[in-house]
Amino acid sequence: MKKIINQPENVLDEMLNGLVYAYSNLLTRLDDSGVILNKEMKAGKVGLVSGGGSGHEPAHAGFVGQGMLDAAVCGPVFTSPTPDQIFEGIQKADQGAGVLLIIKNYSGDVMNFEMAKDLAEMEDIEVETIIVDDDIAVEDSTFTAGKRGVAGTVLVHKILGAAADKGASLSEIKALADAIVPNIKTLGVALSGATVPEVGHPGFELAEDELEFGVGIHGEPGYSRQKVAPSKELAKEIVGKLKGQFNWQAGDQYGVLVNGLGATPLMEQFVFMNDVKELLEADGLNVTFKKVGDYMTAIDMAGLSLSMIHIEEDSWLENLDHNVTTIAW
Repeated sequence: MKKIINQPENVLDEMLNGLVYAYSNLLTRLDDSGVILNKEMKAGKVGLVSGGGSGHEPAHAGFVGQGMLDAAVCGPVFTSPTPDQIFEGIQKADQGAGVLLIIKNYSGDVMNFEMAKDLAEMEDIEVETIIVDDDIAVEDSTFTAGKRGVAGTVLVHKILGAAADKGASLSEIKALADAIVPNIKTLGVALSGATVPEVGHPGFELAEDELEFGVGIHGEPGYSRQKVAPSKELAKEIVGKLKGQFNWQAGDQYGVLVNGLGATPLMEQFVFMNDVKELLEADGLNVTFKKVGDYMTAIDMAGLSLSMIHIEEDSWLENLDHNVTTIAW
């Protein structure tokens, strides 16, 4: 294992210290915790809190800031943060208008965030939740009841963050969350596994000429191992599966996010985006939002995912384009 680290057990603490030192103008860390906070929260604004296990950087701390999250709660690598740390994040994010929790659909995250919600409500903090389950690869996979929450979560951060920044109420943001999540779907492909520092070896092995469709962001199994193929063939498989889920028609409005999983160069991500573009244009889709880069990774996994959002309301697009001040958007 080749990693630029010190002791594996200190990775989380040292990473968070380095993060807030590098971006001390935007972020602060709650002492002795994995809670990363926006330095300049707006009084009277609904607070947005997300988080989960680390190893997905820049998610989630990279989306803390004006126009997106108010707090990100960072657990150990691929492990949910504890309810008490999430509760601390909720307390700090509460600026008098309540808090919405954005939760990826993993059993540990759902359980711990819900427990934190109960703790907050005992302190008279109004809390709502949204569970993101955008991965269409498999259902009831490792760590998950139902579909997994993956890179589409970042689009949820963006749209809801803009709504909160514009002054929407907690009930309005909850209603918006309930509307957008069913319209966001993601599918990925992996060329290699991820190496958790404290484990020291990849979570799964692929042969030099193999790839796997549908792998989760913690290395959970996908739905098909195949021989390595050109980008055009990968795009055809992934877009085809998404099309089957959305059942889109010519003229429908969509947003597209190509997300690197940690070890795939931007060059390859842009090649893949170009192949996606050709397929979506052939189907006559109106693609009004596009983004490429590493937004929700799996440590050092090679591969990428494609997230698409069916934009049913013009306000959703306005929120995707809303200006933000974060380190990663």
